[in-house]
Amino acid sequence: MSEKKQFYLTTPIYYPSGNLHLGHTYTTVAADALARFKRLSGFEVKFLTGTDEHGQKIQLVAEAKGVTPIQYLDGIMKDIKKLWSDLEISYDDFIRTTEPRHEATVQAAFQKLYDKGDIYKGEYEGYYCTPCESFWTESQLNDGKCPDCGREVHIAKEEAYFFKLSKYQEKLETLFAENPNFLLPVSRKNEMVNNFLKPGLDDLCVSRTTFDWGVKVPFDDKHVVYVWFDAVINYISALGYLSDDEGEFEKFWPADVHLVGKEIVRFHTLIWPAMLMALDLPLPKQVFGHGWILFGNDKMSKSKGNVMYAEPLIDLYGIDTLKYFLLREFSFGSDGSFTPEKFLSRVNSDLANDLGNLVSRTIAMVEKYNGAIMPTPTMTEPIDGELKKLAGDTSMNVEAAMDKLDFSGALESIWKLVSRTNKYIDETTPWILAKDEERKPRLDTVLYNLSESIRIISILIRPFMEKTSNRIWTQLGIEEGHETTWDVVGVWGTLPVGRTVIKGANLFPRLDIEKELIRIEEKNAKFFAEKTGQPVAKPEVAPVEEPEEEEETSMIEYEDFTKVDLRVATIVEAKKHPNADKLLILQVQLGEETRQIVSGIAKYYQPDALVGKQVMVVTNLKPRKLRGEISHGMILAADDEETFTLATVADSIASGTKVW
Repeated sequence: MSEKKQFYLTTPIYYPSGNLHLGHTYTTVAADALARFKRLSGFEVKFLTGTDEHGQKIQLVAEAKGVTPIQYLDGIMKDIKKLWSDLEISYDDFIRTTEPRHEATVQAAFQKLYDKGDIYKGEYEGYYCTPCESFWTESQLNDGKCPDCGREVHIAKEEAYFFKLSKYQEKLETLFAENPNFLLPVSRKNEMVNNFLKPGLDDLCVSRTTFDWGVKVPFDDKHVVYVWFDAVINYISALGYLSDDEGEFEKFWPADVHLVGKEIVRFHTLIWPAMLMALDLPLPKQVFGHGWILFGNDKMSKSKGNVMYAEPLIDLYGIDTLKYFLLREFSFGSDGSFTPEKFLSRVNSDLANDLGNLVSRTIAMVEKYNGAIMPTPTMTEPIDGELKKLAGDTSMNVEAAMDKLDFSGALESIWKLVSRTNKYIDETTPWILAKDEERKPRLDTVLYNLSESIRIISILIRPFMEKTSNRIWTQLGIEEGHETTWDVVGVWGTLPVGRTVIKGANLFPRLDIEKELIRIEEKNAKFFAEKTGQPVAKPEVAPVEEPEEEEETSMIEYEDFTKVDLRVATIVEAKKHPNADKLLILQVQLGEETRQIVSGIAKYYQPDALVGKQVMVVTNLKPRKLRGEISHGMILAADDEETFTLATVADSIASGTKVW
């Protein structure tokens, strides 16, 4: 057996100012999914996270609370570790920068660079932002304020040690020019080159004397090491660099990827690489600077009260639901806007209606039509080929997306298979096959194909939704083993026959959005108040406009019914309504005519899952406007407390065909 390949992944170590809001959580959730994916696909993974515990702002907060910095830090460390536990973050190491193993490496590295002549003593005078622990030149300020956080800066003048950052200007320019994937997305690279490299780098002040909460400079103990020089060294101190045992360092360094927020890209792609060059160490293979999660259109901030926490959402909807939303809704690398409406809508459409409904229907049919025993497939037809091919291709598509840290793209690929499998049910109509005993072999094959597709889906979603994956395995009657490995994720026919399926509760019950909005607001406000001692600002939520409802009718005569022109239509295009979250704008083919229909099904279906579906349409309704868009017809659907489904036809039929 060949030796496993290593994969070293880090997230930024957080300043633990209290409970982390959803924006902070995002980075670690993404890193966890990547770590789980790499483990699943055969890598030996080292996943590091932790906390940055030095610096002036921590000392000031602790003094204000009347405690020592370490007492303050120990007190809130429990909350951070509890959140990672609640989210089941699968980190392999958690490092605190106050640990002796880290401080020893920082001092040894500082001494090494001083002995080499890359650190020298001088005097610093310049602009300093205490909340960001950042030094700035006058030209870098934004209207005289910190360009990162917008707060006031102050002039700092003190004796200090400097790192010869300017010495590595040319090497850094070469790094960016010759390694296009070192910093992604490209917009971050352009920012570093245009805003910092082109104007020229100044030497970096790397010690402070105006406070003492930090790692002592080893040869001058009235100085403490600058917090950002200290903090980034955690990536190698956790591996034992410059310690008595460098085994892990030799095994895992250089890091495969540092995942960081865009606000700290400068430290990770200019200062950190220059430090590594000075230490004669290889550079990390990639730094990825992701965007922020905004609340509506504004950055989340406890001071503004416009924050959403992970804990209330986990309590209400579970870990997998939150992880799925964060990684599916936002394009990793860009800013994204969180609203409770978006969250609930995607839960209903993707999780309840698509995945949950698929698993529930399939297990129920195996139970009903084959005594809950997984049947043996014996009668293949050409229609099976498209499903099998997509199932086989999806794992490759997911691998390609994950290699680019495109979490949303990976999940989108998986959901194309979910949608195609749902469509396969409509195409094969197991309920009709079950009425004809001679078609039993075909029914068995259809049920097996559906179940096998679900097995593949359950493996594909595992890095993102492990609990859901486990629940699906239980319902399919399988356990973690050969048939659940990445090696056979795309090998059709791996699902064992003869196993007993177990119909459980729906994976994701559909939610009443209006009621859930109230629950989320109340629970988040209570959590915020408990943690901060202040009320949360009530977010401004645009009213959700429902499509106009048809008036209820009494009994009608047969002649009245004949006035309804009901026809089969093929959906050829679907998109979200620009002014209404619950509406989709559909273009449907009716024979040679194409019509626009606006339908209130956005919370149940994603637009791309509808294209190609054949649905039943009332064609002779008077056109009307819904939120500014003309709707010429009505699509039929069925809805109960657990399932919403469009009224479709059993077999493919020409669009425009009249329904009798």
